[in-house]
Amino acid sequence: MNRKQYDFLRLTGKRKKHLFGSAGSGKSWSIAQYLIIEKMLGEHNIRIIITRKTGPALHKSVWLLIQDLLKTYDLPYEVNKADRVIYMGTNEMYFVPLDDPQKLKSFEKINYVWVEEATEITKADYIQLGLRCRGLNLNGPNELIFSYNPAAAPHNKYLQDITEEPPENTAILHTTYHDNQFLSDDYINEIESLEKQDEIYWTIYGLGKWAVPKNIVYTNWEFMDVDEWDEKVKLIGCVGYGLDFGFNEPTALVEIAVSELNLYEREVLYERKLTNSDLIERLDVLIPDRTSPILADCAEPDRIQEIQEAGFNVFPCIKGKGSVKIGIDRVSRFKCYIRCDSTNLKEEKQAYKWQVDLNGDPIDKPVQYKDHLMDAERYYVGTVRFDVNTNLQCIGNLFDGG
Repeated sequence: MNRKQYDFLRLTGKRKKHLFGSAGSGKSWSIAQYLIIEKMLGEHNIRIIITRKTGPALHKSVWLLIQDLLKTYDLPYEVNKADRVIYMGTNEMYFVPLDDPQKLKSFEKINYVWVEEATEITKADYIQLGLRCRGLNLNGPNELIFSYNPAAAPHNKYLQDITEEPPENTAILHTTYHDNQFLSDDYINEIESLEKQDEIYWTIYGLGKWAVPKNIVYTNWEFMDVDEWDEKVKLIGCVGYGLDFGFNEPTALVEIAVSELNLYEREVLYERKLTNSDLIERLDVLIPDRTSPILADCAEPDRIQEIQEAGFNVFPCIKGKGSVKIGIDRVSRFKCYIRCDSTNLKEEKQAYKWQVDLNGDPIDKPVQYKDHLMDAERYYVGTVRFDVNTNLQCIGNLFDGG
């Protein structure tokens, strides 16, 4: 365990506990360990609510993290996957998104609350959670725990105020990646590379201090409900995929449908530690129509060839001098509709930004951080030629002015 984070949670006798700081600082793992060991194993007749702003984000993050830890520790538990509930003895752990307020209000007894990525929630959400955390607890006082990176926005200014001047019965712990003894050298290098790339990103994700992201690359996009998105893509009837290879970094696969000057995008895969054999197994499940075009990073020709030999219609993307900027220009021509359960795609779109020069002016080069799905999107949209009248698609050339 990371003792600094764990001991803060275990020993701080406050009702509200805020853990904020840099990327990779061990906040989520420490909280998950604390709730499993100290609460689910150490107490009786308790109810824990774990939440994020949206259900898809919740299910793809802490829902999986908690179960991974339970399996790693070889602990006995039962799970109701339909209702997202974990049972251990007389204790219950519910995973409830804040975009379903009626479900949260249905709980009459809540003893512990964990809000992951608390910068997503509003002040009204924050107040409501405090009011709901009032169940009878014979083990000790109830607690609310909030974890987040300090990316400032108008709706979460109240969190910044709390960290700077903590109110009564509120404890604050600031950590950075230096406080996490389990980080790999590759991940540390990725974080530290931000210092030379972008001052704002380094402040937020490296130093773990409050800052406002600026010079965002894409602004012409919005979310679309799952059913509405699926129906629209079904009508379009033609989809393709962008693929960015990774191993220590995530392998990212995005599905894209094009209609007139609109892109309809869905995150399909975002997973670390995948060999090419692992990836092909995933693609067997994730891409039902093997004739669908896949545009992959041309820097990995051996991986592309192996995927081709497995029967997939995969091509190398087209790169050249200025291809990143040209690809971004191509993507920017379209209005983008993102299926609302695409958690990592949403986070990358919101954070993808231009680097700046010594005068603070943006330059034609994006910050290389949280950009795996952005690269995959660009490989596809920047390489495939579209006829906006017929939706016909073919492999084209970035540099032919098309």
